[in-house]
Amino acid sequence: MRENDRRMENYEIIVLDLDGTLTNRDKVITPKTKKALMEIQERGKKIVLASGRPTDGVMPLARELKLEKYGSYILSFNGGMITNCRTGEVVFSRLLPVEANAKIIGLAEEERVTILTYDGHTLITNDAESPYSKLENKINSMEVRQIDDLKSYVTYPVPKFLMMDDGDYLAMVEPRVKAAMGKNFSIYRSEPFFLEILPRGIDKAQSLARLLEILGLDKERMIACGDGYNDLTMIKFAGLGVAMENAVLPVRKAADYITMSNNDDGIAHVVEKFMLH
Repeated sequence: MRENDRRMENYEIIVLDLDGTLTNRDKVITPKTKKALMEIQERGKKIVLASGRPTDGVMPLARELKLEKYGSYILSFNGGMITNCRTGEVVFSRLLPVEANAKIIGLAEEERVTILTYDGHTLITNDAESPYSKLENKINSMEVRQIDDLKSYVTYPVPKFLMMDDGDYLAMVEPRVKAAMGKNFSIYRSEPFFLEILPRGIDKAQSLARLLEILGLDKERMIACGDGYNDLTMIKFAGLGVAMENAVLPVRKAADYITMSNNDDGIAHVVEKFMLH
């Protein structure tokens, strides 16, 4: 499709990755980008904040953009959950099977890595003093609690586990965890030092397809913007897939359009070009 044709499309929904996409290097939404996003919501269009973070970790940005006022959405846990910000209703959810919890925690113990998961609004881990636990605490502004016997404690379904250690070491751990868990789990590194373990088939695109069904929209009405490997599926899926200038090469190659970087109001540029024309 030529760019002029894309500009004439009536895009109703924009999906935004957070770090490296919506926020700049200081992890803030710039005034120009915020203004553009508020304007499209005033026009009845929807925003989806799509992140690997837990829902609570996305909430501060959702509140800043007043997503609850406009009935926009949070896609959290890399697609494991979608929440309507106005009603608080979880409109889509896929959790890990409870019977897998002990095995996953046991693997972390064998590999001597830090492991983290969730208990309501709290991050729980076997090592609260780990620099990676402290980083998750900082990213998500959620309390971190150390549980010495996680196997006995986590007897309920969770959206994901996070194994955390030095990137070079996790690169060796990753194939062993994949082999041990088998094909019913989605296991990948979202950062060199974070190994994510989620239900199989969970990614941003699959969850967005479910959201579009709920909203009665087709994917041609959706723009998806991102910079990282976990954004690749949604960028390929959306009617208009947008890579940030700072995106990894596979994302740039898969995109229909490359915007300016997250430090140069790349999202404001996309909104002005394709949704406010």
